[in-house]
This record gives sequence, C-alpha cells and structure tokens, in this order.
Amino acid sequence: MIENENLLQTTSFEENTDEILFRPCFSNKLSTSDPYDIWKTNLGIIVKSIFNKNSILGFIPASLLNFFDHFINNNTRIFYKKQEFPIVRALAAMSLLNLYKSKNKVEHLTSAKKHLDWLKENSSKGYCGYCWGANMRWASKNGIYEKDTPFITNTPYALEAFIKYQKITGNNEYQDVIKSVFEFIDKDLYKFIDTENMLCLSYAPINEPRQVINANSYALYSLSLLQPFFPEKSLSIQNNIFRIYNFIVSNQNNNGSWWYYADNKKGNFIDCFHSCFILKNLIKTSATINLPEGYSSVIENGYNYILNNFYDKNSGLFKRFSKTDKPSFVKFDLYDNAEMLNLFFLKRDVNLYSSLKKNIQKHFIKRGEIYSMVDLLNIKKNKNMLRWAVMPYLYSLSHSLNTETNTLQLQESI
Repeated sequence: MIENENLLQTTSFEENTDEILFRPCFSNKLSTSDPYDIWKTNLGIIVKSIFNKNSILGFIPASLLNFFDHFINNNTRIFYKKQEFPIVRALAAMSLLNLYKSKNKVEHLTSAKKHLDWLKENSSKGYCGYCWGANMRWASKNGIYEKDTPFITNTPYALEAFIKYQKITGNNEYQDVIKSVFEFIDKDLYKFIDTENMLCLSYAPINEPRQVINANSYALYSLSLLQPFFPEKSLSIQNNIFRIYNFIVSNQNNNGSWWYYADNKKGNFIDCFHSCFILKNLIKTSATINLPEGYSSVIENGYNYILNNFYDKNSGLFKRFSKTDKPSFVKFDLYDNAEMLNLFFLKRDVNLYSSLKKNIQKHFIKRGEIYSMVDLLNIKKNKNMLRWAVMPYLYSLSHSLNTETNTLQLQESI
C-alpha cells in the first residue's frame, strides 16, 4: 500500500514556473498540433494501413511521409489542423487540481471545472456509459479506428479527473458521469478471456484480434477507482480486478518486461512509456486494493527492467524502445520521460525524480517552449504538442509544485 503522508525533499522550482509552463492548463481551448497529424490525414491512413499489412510494400511511401513531416513540415504544419483531445483536457484538469492542493487558488478549480464540463459534453456517443477516445481517425495493426471510438486507455484519465475534482470539492454534480463509466467497461468492452481466474478485456468496443497488456492495466485501475461507488457490487468488482491482474502478471516476461501485445507475433514491441503505464496502474491500484501475494516482485522486476534497458547515462534520459519492429527518427521522446517522472513519483524515488526533472528541462525545454522530441541529429522537434507529450509532462511535474513549502508532496492517489 502507498503511504500518502510521507514527504520527499527536492530542489525548488524556478520562480513563476506554474505561470509559464502551466499556462496551457488555464486556456479555455486546448486545440493542438500532434505528432500523428500526418498519419490521421486520409493519405496517412492509407499509407500506414498498407505498411501495417506489408512493411516492404509500404516502406517507401511511409518513409516519404515521415521525411516530409519531420524535416519539411515540422514547424509550418501546413495541411494539418489543430484539434482537441480528451486526454489533454483530463490531464489539464488533474494538473490544475494538483496545483490547487498546493496553492489553494480558486482559479485552479474554476479552470479544472471548465475542462471537466468539456469532457462531459464531448464523450463518445452511443455506448452504455460515458467513455472517451483519441478523437481522431487513425490506423493501427488491428485496423482503422474511427474518430468517435472510445478506448479503455483514454477513458481512465477523464474518470480520474472527475473523481479527483469531486473528492477535493465535495461537489457530486459529476456522480452520474463517474458511475456510468462502469457500464462502459462492463458492457461495451469485449471479454477475450473470461475464466474463473483470469479476465482480459478489449482495447475498444471492437472484437479485435490481439490482446493489449497496458489496456488491461487501465481497466484494472478504472475498476479500482469505481469500486467505492458500487458497494453492492464491491466483491464482484474486486474479483474482476484480481482476474485482470492475473492476466497482466501471467504475461510478464522473466526479465520483468511486457510485450505490448500478449503474444510474440510479428509487429510486437517493448517500449518505455507503455511499460510505465502498466506499472503506474498497478501501483495506483495498490493504493486502495490489496493485490495478491507477489505484487511487490512484479513491480520491482518491471521497474528494474526499465532502469536497466531504457536509461541513457550520457543524457540522463530514457529512450523509446528496448525491442522494436521499425526504424525511427526519435532519439528521445518526452512521453517516455514524462511517464518515467510520474513513475519515480509513485515509487518515491527522490533522487531519480529530481535528476530526471532537471534533464527534461535541459533537453526538451527552450525559452519557455516545450518540445516532445529530440531526433537523431539532436534537434528539438514537435513544439508545444499537448497530447504528445506536454500535458503528460505537466501532470507529472504538478505532483511536486509547491513553492511555499519547497517539498515534493506525496499526494493521495485516487
């Protein structure tokens, strides 16, 4: 169980950091450019679909689009349109709620509520409960996902934001939204495995061919958040949590890693931020649920795998892949390092949190602008892209923002 009352010491933040870096969180509109801009165009979807089916046939057109996006159009963004993403709204709200807990300013609550109202209005429609997706049409190895398709990997961010706001304010206006998420998980998601001891749910309300490990860790965490709202179903929900946990643990490799998919088929990979997703969801679930014996070993083995296989000692940053199925221009990505910063917070690793925070500021921030990528030529790319990965970074940073007491406050995980 996580002990919430401890404090970890860390260095102070620069003056007015919250006013500079956190300024996007206060905006009423969070439309943003995105690394997927090229791949959500009609041409990008066609090319990526071809590549996913036949990498040899799709290699040249995919490389040309990638080259155009990275070297020619990275700053100008012609042919692209900025758009809103639910996960950006949710992370902005949670960042503001963290700021409120340290600064107690009403504008933090006011701005957070605007994001929650947007999420309530812009949920995916036609499902049994409130749910949210990527809000863009895109192609994966499993096929093409339409814009309104909800995902169990996106929905928990909104769910947690609503619960966090309700807990801080005592305002129950979003109670129906919160409780309805259970209906989405219970009725809309497919059950790939549904046995006495194991449960595996789908990534989306689509009968997909492959089982996604990190998606099930989000389902597990979501159910742990929802359990207190359903006392009459508490034992049933807890049983589903344990069964999903068994599925996740059964797919952990001997070295502590998890493949992205629950198999070794072509196209599988192991990367940093998805590995962090699994660990953070298990750790946050353990704050309210006593997970089965052996949980500590599962966490430590996964944590050590990340430290031993993704850390670059020269830069002090974490790289993207330990096992990959395709080449990339990326040398370091902010998303990986933002999720590592969050993981260090959850693990209470003060020294690594402080060190990585400084290295992120050194490599990804320039003149108040936040970049999401450092490429193989050591050039900063993807400026101020909120989904990938400015907001995940700001959320991880918001855990430690407390200029009055100059401490890394171990806030309560909900």
